[in-house]
Parts: sequence; structure tokens; C-alpha cells
Amino acid sequence: MADITPFTIAIPQADIDDLRARLLATRWPDEVTDDWSQGTPLAPLRHLVEHWANDYDWRAAEARWNSREQVIVDGVHAVRAGTRGATPLLLLHGWPDGFVRFERALPLLEARFDLVIPSIPGYGFSERPTDGSGPAIVADQIAGLMAALGYERYGVHGADIGAQVAEQVALRHPGHVSGLHFGNVPLRRMRALDPSQMSDDERAWAQASQEWEASEGAYGHQQRTKPQTIGASLNDSPAGLASWMLEKFHAWSDLDGDDVFATYSPDELATNLSIYWFTQTASSAARYYFYSRTTALTDGFVETPTGVAEFPEEILHTPRESAARWFNVVRWTDMKRGGHFGPWEQADAWASEISAFFDEIGE
Repeated sequence: MADITPFTIAIPQADIDDLRARLLATRWPDEVTDDWSQGTPLAPLRHLVEHWANDYDWRAAEARWNSREQVIVDGVHAVRAGTRGATPLLLLHGWPDGFVRFERALPLLEARFDLVIPSIPGYGFSERPTDGSGPAIVADQIAGLMAALGYERYGVHGADIGAQVAEQVALRHPGHVSGLHFGNVPLRRMRALDPSQMSDDERAWAQASQEWEASEGAYGHQQRTKPQTIGASLNDSPAGLASWMLEKFHAWSDLDGDDVFATYSPDELATNLSIYWFTQTASSAARYYFYSRTTALTDGFVETPTGVAEFPEEILHTPRESAARWFNVVRWTDMKRGGHFGPWEQADAWASEISAFFDEIGE
């Protein structure tokens, strides 16, 4: 039986002081345009970095998360929340976020669910893999976590890389998964479609995917092929880390105008960045993409009842007919507002949709 070790976040003060000194010593690049056309512009980056250095209180965030139960099981960190004895629900994050993706939504789910929110290995306070990872390996680790915590059956929600892990949990441990819910259908399924068998909507998706990869996919290609190269920069420069990730929160979100800070407060973004920084997992999180490209996955039709909540500013919109090729889709909801970080951007609507799905399948 796996050991369950209670965990408390306790970042040494010396690390906090070092972070502030690095932020204050940022050597800023030149700039030829002040919009987002060439990546993160200096004005919003300076705003975030200066807030992170001068106004942000890590200890307040640390205390807030330490008010919740946290455990380590076989190197996997998890936050526990909600009501014991209620429907168990596993929440799986993506990149470039972590368990903080769900913070706004947790109070809205706690009466309905018994929640487990892991840090994917290589992210946050989980151990950094050195001999392989990827969705199938992580799925087995997460299933082991749930077994150790005493859950025989549980629901699973995932988005981004968490969607691929959730899919693998349902495929590799089907007897334990009562319901599967996605923020986005795993893109690998669409990318593996034979073009000769595509519908018109699927061909439109393939075209949109190619255009997105050409204009927005450089980060993924870098992390899938040469994660160590970018990892050195992300692990050494907090301003570089902020620039690398802020661009995605801008590009992948349903913003009010062009102001990323109207959707995510500087404090929230700084907390997310601080977890990557203090745990030195920006490099290992990038390496997860490399492992995902080079390790085998379990395939097949997922019989588990599946729900999808697609937000209008999601990166790529999978047709429902396509999802039904691979999943037992019983609920599909086109959300009114929001983007790639649904529970962060639209916590109320997302939490209501999660509850409605599990109500519908009787869990």
C-alpha cells in the first residue's frame, strides 16, 4: 500500500528574497512593437514583473493553500477539498497552469463533490520524472493516487494536457471511472484522423489546426523537441518565465478587450508563476511534452459516459460528431463565455456545468 504523507508548502525565505532580487535586476529586451504580434510586449510584462517583485505576497498564497489538506503519494502531490462521502471528482490541470487553475471554482464545488486536485508529475510540488512520463504513465500514477486515498470509483475532469491524462485514466482504469468530463477533446484524436475519412467540419478543423500550428504552435514544438534548451532560460530568469507564460494567458483566453489583467489578477498570475519558480519545474513541465511525443498511449473507444464543455475561445473546436468517434458523449455544452482556462475564467458557469453533467449520469 502506498504511503500517504501530509504535505505543507514551506518556501524558504532565502528563495523568496532571491526571486525578488532577480526580478528587480531584470535586463529588459528592446521592442519594435507594443502589441502582441511578436509575442509578449514590454508594458504588460513590466506590470506583472514589477507587481511580482514589489507588491505580491507569496506568504498569503502559501497560507491560503496550506489551509487545505495536501498529501504526497508516491511522489504525486495533491490538494484535497470538498465533502468527504460526496461524489469523488479528480481535477486535472494543464500547461502553463497547475492546481491554481481551479482555485476560483473550488468553493462552488465543495458541497457537491469530494475533490482531489493533483499536480501532474513534473509540475508544482510533485516529483520531477527522470526516466519517462506522458499521459499513460501519469494516468497510472494518478489512478494509484486515487486508490491509495481509498476511492474505488470517481469522476475525472481534464483540459489541455489534463484531458489526455483523463482519457488515459478512463481507458486504462475503466472500472474505476464513473464519468469523464473534458474542457477540450484530446487533440491527438483529431490529428490521427485519416484525411480521406474526414467530414467537411473535420477538414475545416484540420485546416484551422495547421494555421494555428504555423502561427501559435512554436512553444509546443520547442517543448516537444528540445525542452532542455528553453528549460535553462525558464529556470534562470523569472522575467523570462513570466513572458513565456503570460503570452498564453493572453492568447488563449476570452479577454475583455486586450487586457489580460482584467481576466486574471496580477496576484493570481504571480502565484501560478511562483509555484513553477520555487519548485524549479518550468523545465520539467516542458519536458513532459517531449515524453508525451515519445511514449506509447492506450487507444480505443471510451465507453465511460463523457461530457464536454467547449468554451468559445478554446484553442481549437472539435466537432461533436468527431468526439463521438472515440467517446460515449452523453452531454455536450457550448459555453457562452470563456477560453482555454475555463474554471479560472468562468468559474460559476464551469462549476454549474460540471455539476449538471454528474447529475445527468447519476453520480
